[in-house]
Amino acid sequence: MPKTPQLLVHDHRDNVGVVVVENLAAGTDIFGVVTENNSEIHAVCNQDVPIGHKVALRDLAVGEAVIKYGQDIGKVIQPIRRGDHVHTHNLKTKRW
Repeated sequence: MPKTPQLLVHDHRDNVGVVVVENLAAGTDIFGVVTENNSEIHAVCNQDVPIGHKVALRDLAVGEAVIKYGQDIGKVIQPIRRGDHVHTHNLKTKRW
């Protein structure tokens, strides 16, 4: 029986994935799929993450680009660990 993914990653260059289930709780062993090639990814969620928000696929340093859907969506403003919730508290657009 196939598992239902909790996280989707669209491009092999992405360093974040998008949560696609409600109420992803801290401590959850996340099952994700890279839609580009149907490969699987796994991580442990470090915080509760709402549906539609991002989770880091690897550690990210301050100033590093965050890549989602193969696109640079901003820069890291606080250190991010693999499995962390990525949002406005640790990510800022490069537009302003």
